[in-house]
Amino acid sequence: MALLPQILHSPHPRLAAAASPSPSPSRAFPRAPRLHASASRRGCLAAAAGASGSGSGPGPSSPEPYPSESDDGLVELPLFPLPLVLFPDATHALHIFEFRYRIMMHTVLQTDLRFGVVFAGSGGSAAEIGCVGEVVKHERLADDRFFLICKGQQRFRVARVVRTKPYLVAAVQWLEDRPPAEAPAPGEDAEALAADVELLMRDVIRIANRLNGKPEKEVGDLRRGLFPTPFSFYVGNTFEGAPREQQALLELEDTAARLRRERDTLRNTLNYLTAASAVKDAFPSSPSSG
Repeated sequence: MALLPQILHSPHPRLAAAASPSPSPSRAFPRAPRLHASASRRGCLAAAAGASGSGSGPGPSSPEPYPSESDDGLVELPLFPLPLVLFPDATHALHIFEFRYRIMMHTVLQTDLRFGVVFAGSGGSAAEIGCVGEVVKHERLADDRFFLICKGQQRFRVARVVRTKPYLVAAVQWLEDRPPAEAPAPGEDAEALAADVELLMRDVIRIANRLNGKPEKEVGDLRRGLFPTPFSFYVGNTFEGAPREQQALLELEDTAARLRRERDTLRNTLNYLTAASAVKDAFPSSPSSG
């Protein structure tokens, strides 16, 4: 059961610590010369936030501003390798206490509040496709650690590394789902797939609640009026505990393909839960066995 995607979405963002050793940037991405900055820069949206309440006070060192755009249309973005996958519109709570990422947060809070989250597994390499996290709330502690909540924005692909110290900065290009090259087969368009996925999620939640001894109740509206693409990201975010599968979903550039993969995963999960439920009904626990 622990290896299955956890379909029930927690209303509270997960707290991810940022102290585990990050992958070596030189191994994570190909090294490239620094890009030239364009004259235009985003406004300092967080200047007031950095100077008030929990965000006041000098940082561990003077943050080095990073250019927002380059002459070739790429965007320079500080990157944060983490053992999790951030999806568009999803939220995560982070605890920032490693020194280089505290420096990064000072820069982020004084510029445009954005940084890139890239999945880094135990193998020591970082994914080339990630998602922008925008700081929506933060608290700076007395010892210069940060608690923050970030919300996923657009996806990106790392084009090349700009610098690795004091933290990783890369030139990235934005990533969007592409429209289908040809007309889908009947029942395989994104809207129909989204409806199938929602029904499967309802069944998985219902049986999972039954197995966990929770009272059966009507599952609410899971779609919440979302179009297929944002709904596919919402579904992917519920697959907690399976970050590599989440990363594979994040990397797909076809909404229908993402929904088909999620449908397959949910069908496998439903088959597993149905079998477990049948075993439980056939061999109920006796009062003496607890």
